[in-house]
Amino acid sequence: MHRSLGINPGYINNSKLPLCSEPDELVDTELDFLNRPQRLTPAAFAAWTEMKSSAAADGVELFLVSAFRSIQYQYELIERKIERDQKIEDILKVNAAPGFSEHHSGRAIDIGTSACDPLVEEFEKTEAYQWLDKNAQRFDFSLSYPKSNSYGIDYEPWHWCFSP
Repeated sequence: MHRSLGINPGYINNSKLPLCSEPDELVDTELDFLNRPQRLTPAAFAAWTEMKSSAAADGVELFLVSAFRSIQYQYELIERKIERDQKIEDILKVNAAPGFSEHHSGRAIDIGTSACDPLVEEFEKTEAYQWLDKNAQRFDFSLSYPKSNSYGIDYEPWHWCFSP
């Protein structure tokens, strides 16, 4: 799978990202901001629901941008970027190789708010991000890719993972 995307064979051994397997159980969540169905593990969905409600009670809007991605979906996502002439080295700074995305675990979510476009670094300047920064750990969510992270993934203030 990696070879057909042009991913260096050493990626598996050299990646600092952990291998992520797909969970045995996923549940349907609310629709994402584009009205697409999303899924998470039952525990991650319960924690997300509680966190989102708590934020709303504090007057902060959070919405789901994306959640579970299968290994096959991740492959197709990267394949489409390659077809648009993006270099695999650049793609792997923003998308983990198939098998290495936290989204495969059913515990990772990309979070948005109406105060900015989704999946942009400017999210860090929103009230939503400030709320998450102060409160997400209470719901067992943490920011996966902070600035200058050791994984080699670009800073993603919108990407949070549930780890009980």
